[in-house]
Amino acid sequence: MVGESGMTELRRGVLGPCVLALLELRPRFGLELVRDLAAADGLLTSDGTVYPLLNRLRDAGLVTSEWRDAEGERARRYYSITEAGKRNLAEFRTDWVQFATTVGGVLNHIAVRDRTHTRGRP
Repeated sequence: MVGESGMTELRRGVLGPCVLALLELRPRFGLELVRDLAAADGLLTSDGTVYPLLNRLRDAGLVTSEWRDAEGERARRYYSITEAGKRNLAEFRTDWVQFATTVGGVLNHIAVRDRTHTRGRP
C-alpha cells in the first residue's frame, strides 16, 4: 500500500463514517453528499462510490432513505442516520482517535520499541 493506491484504500475505509457524520447533522440527498465529500479536500475521488456505499449503509441498518417531492423541485431520495448508525459512528470516533494516535506514533517513530531487544537478542 504505497502511493495513490494506498490513499485510495484509506479514503475508502473512512468514507462510510464520514457519510454517517454528515447525516448526523441533517438528512441529505445523494448528490448533496457527493458534493460535501468532494469539497472535503480530496476525500472523494469518484462520485460512483457514494451510491453503492449508501445502499450498503442502508442494508446494514445504519441509514434510512425516503423519497421527498417538494413542490417545484424534482423528487429526491433523502438519507437519514438511524440510532444504530449513531452508535456505529460513536464507536468509530472512539476507535479512530486511538488508531490515529497509534499510526501517528509509528510514522513519527514515537514509542516504537527496538524489536531486537524484545526477542531476547542483545
